[in-house]
Amino acid sequence: MTTDFLPGLARPEIFLACAGLFLLMVGAFGGENKVRTLSWLAIAALVIAALLNVVPAEGRATAFAGMLVVDGYAAFAKTLCFLATAAAILMGIEFNEREGFARVEYPVLMVFAALGMSIMVGANDLITLYMGLELQSLSLYVLAAIRRDSIRATEAGLKYFVLGALSSGLLLYGASLIYGFAGTTNFDVLAASMIDQAGATPIGVTFGIVFVSAALAFKVSAAPFHMWTPDVYEGAPTPVTAFFAAAPKMAAIALLARVMVGPFGPLVHDWQQIVVFLAIASMAIGSFAAIAQTNIKRLMAYSSIGHVGYALVGLASGDEAGVLGVLVYMAIYLAMNLAAFAAILCMKRDGRMVETISDLAGLARTQPVLAAALGIAMFSMAGIPPLAGFFGKMYVFLAAVSAGLYALAVIGVLASVVSAFYYLRIVKVMYFDAPAAGFDRRLETGPAVVLAAGSAITLLFFVWPAPLVSAAGAAAASLFAG
Repeated sequence: MTTDFLPGLARPEIFLACAGLFLLMVGAFGGENKVRTLSWLAIAALVIAALLNVVPAEGRATAFAGMLVVDGYAAFAKTLCFLATAAAILMGIEFNEREGFARVEYPVLMVFAALGMSIMVGANDLITLYMGLELQSLSLYVLAAIRRDSIRATEAGLKYFVLGALSSGLLLYGASLIYGFAGTTNFDVLAASMIDQAGATPIGVTFGIVFVSAALAFKVSAAPFHMWTPDVYEGAPTPVTAFFAAAPKMAAIALLARVMVGPFGPLVHDWQQIVVFLAIASMAIGSFAAIAQTNIKRLMAYSSIGHVGYALVGLASGDEAGVLGVLVYMAIYLAMNLAAFAAILCMKRDGRMVETISDLAGLARTQPVLAAALGIAMFSMAGIPPLAGFFGKMYVFLAAVSAGLYALAVIGVLASVVSAFYYLRIVKVMYFDAPAAGFDRRLETGPAVVLAAGSAITLLFFVWPAPLVSAAGAAAASLFAG
């Protein structure tokens, strides 16, 4: 079903846009004393937006002259993005107040970033893709530097902005090449025209795919376009870092999969080698560069680069099983990553944050529950069975093997073994090193809730994996059905 204007299909986007404007007005007239209220309203708006996600009876529908698509794939990705954004806002409520930069812009920018993500994953046109991506990116640039009295945060925001502007230029140049040689920016028309080429892909389209892939690789922080990630993760406030590592990454991976499988699905052998290279580079850099890190936020930055590499292993297969693996992996990644950052937010002494790995020494003896929760997240990220991270990697590696990408699967397993070193080092520091000065005993409500939920999902996923796997399977099927 295609219509020129069907706003009912864009209910989450329209609702979030109205909610963001409403929150902006409340903040402007209510002042800084309304920050906590605005944060809870933003969380409520994101939960409602997630509930507004519906799959059309036809399975797939487009609106706004075919520029926006609504299907099971978009609904799955949007729901995860909205929930991850809500969790990041929840973790930042008390932290921002304690650190003295609780501003009304924080929840408002989060809502607008979520709106951009929603437009991204539902994009059915290169123009819509760019609009959603830039709306998200502009919000993220400000969030990175929202702590204006911090030199590190200001530097993080500036680096992110400069390199982000470069990636936007690459995206526009690639889109212009594709339009110039294919004569359209619509994904459906592009897919049909690629099939009609019968193997003779125009050289301009090939170069366009390369530029678009490079730009999207920057957004997912895939190597070698990862250079901004460690500095931004370290410099930004910790709740913002947790947000960067979760929701935008999910949206960018979902967008990358839609672009490659949708309009360029018939050219899988052209773009597959690009994705394979990005996957290998990301897994290698994420595994080896993290070994020397002493700051836990920088370690998590390289960890996120490695995890993007594992997700790209699934995408490289170019089939439905691979996309299913990507969706399952990213859903699990969100849970264990948010749990890890919630634990990092609990690393404070006398009300001041500490970030070095050595500060975790002996945590199992001073705060055993916190150590156990962080240990679960680390074991899961390392892929130790029966935790959720093991099953996420299993799905993407099996997809690669079924597609004949044996070498890629072997490299992924070896990279996972290497990465286990620095994850298990954190566990060793917590359980076997001499205790350091204990952290503050009181856990803030937001991080405690996210830590408990993320740890429970990570630990108990193997008991009942069917809901997530079946939902991801339906989402992947809807992407290929389009």
